[in-house]
Amino acid sequence: MNPPASAPALSTSGLNKRFGSLVVANEIGIALPQGVRYALIGPNGAGKTTLINLMTGMLRPDGGHILLGGDDITALTPEARVGRGLVRTFQINSLFPHLNPLEAVTLAVCEREKISRTFWRTTADYRTAVDEAYDILKSLLLAPVCTRETRELAYGQQRLLEIALALATKPKVLLLDEPAAGVPRDESTELFTAINSLSKDITVLFIEHDMELVFRLASRIIVMVSGGILLEGTPDEISADPRVREVYLGGAHG
Repeated sequence: MNPPASAPALSTSGLNKRFGSLVVANEIGIALPQGVRYALIGPNGAGKTTLINLMTGMLRPDGGHILLGGDDITALTPEARVGRGLVRTFQINSLFPHLNPLEAVTLAVCEREKISRTFWRTTADYRTAVDEAYDILKSLLLAPVCTRETRELAYGQQRLLEIALALATKPKVLLLDEPAAGVPRDESTELFTAINSLSKDITVLFIEHDMELVFRLASRIIVMVSGGILLEGTPDEISADPRVREVYLGGAHG
């Protein structure tokens, strides 16, 4: 049964999580429309990564529900959620350092198509997978380095490769936990430009501490404080809210 056309791409309701007496998620309710670029911000310890872990199944909530396109996925495994289209990036440079980007993304496509066991055979399916992998890399401006070993890539290119691997799964919702962490300033702008140019069929939620990038590239922003949602709004609404200035921005954005 297909969800209603108005169903959010990803939503949560009453999401709770605690570790002993420490509350890390408190009645979290969000709704992300299809194709929107959302930023998730907040001070250290606000619960941002915990929320990502709950939505992807890395943590089990103590209460509440998680819906993907209207379907309740609260009880699904992380792998099953990926199969449904909910994907987060991971550190490719620590997993496939001796593969080149074309090999790594082709492998991910083959895994999605359940042909990974025949990865090194010359078949029509393999050729199709290579072509798809190359198109993904080209869309992220990685075609010129697609045959270079991953460990030799600039760090910004490695982060783009993480996104390429995620795109190989054909996600509906893409979750990015600090994609620009450790990336030099001159590379981070290119990184987020690539993120912003992704298909509008994909909803993107990213955690980022660089407020200049957040306010320039996100169409909506969610602010978390102490395991809960403080507010949500457009960049202008967020920057003008005195509560945000007090708890996070320190008056830096006006």
